[in-house]
Amino acid sequence: MSAPPLAAAEFLLSATDPARIGPCAAEAAFVGRSNVGKSSLLNAVCRKDIARVSNTPGRTRTINVFQVSHGRWLVDLPGYGFASGPQAERDGWGPMIEGYLTGRPGLRMVCALIDAKVGPTKLDLMMLKWLEAADLPWRAVATKADQVKPSRASAQRRDVAQALGLQAEDLAWVSAKDGLGLSGLRAELTVWLDS
Repeated sequence: MSAPPLAAAEFLLSATDPARIGPCAAEAAFVGRSNVGKSSLLNAVCRKDIARVSNTPGRTRTINVFQVSHGRWLVDLPGYGFASGPQAERDGWGPMIEGYLTGRPGLRMVCALIDAKVGPTKLDLMMLKWLEAADLPWRAVATKADQVKPSRASAQRRDVAQALGLQAEDLAWVSAKDGLGLSGLRAELTVWLDS
């Protein structure tokens, strides 16, 4: 039985302790820097506002789970890097994210979000290295592609991909604002959740 469209996604739960999140058949997680646009992308992919979006980086402070269908989830993780909030709370995000990523047998893919205009930061590269070391499947997704001038887009995509050790075609190039690349990412997410 195939998964319903992503537009069927609904908020399921928030947690700070990964151990309190029950099992599921298949899930895909979104991870990235605090201001890379994870929540905006999640909303655009699902074609509705299910994740809270803020102008202040680091507003996602919990693991937020959205159910597409029974046992099929999309997961919005707290951002790393610059974020507002108490230092003690920020210090807990690393272990929370690691605990979630390493403890989910149903995790089919980690969408590692990179700012298309900025390119991968040192923290982004550290995250990808960690995902590889943990033997977790990941897909590089360049967000905010609308902020790259059209005349520069092809070269910028190639440069960002190269910095990640990828070919340009292996980097999803998307924009939550204008919909660029979203149909392809939706198709990939559907396949992962169906596996």
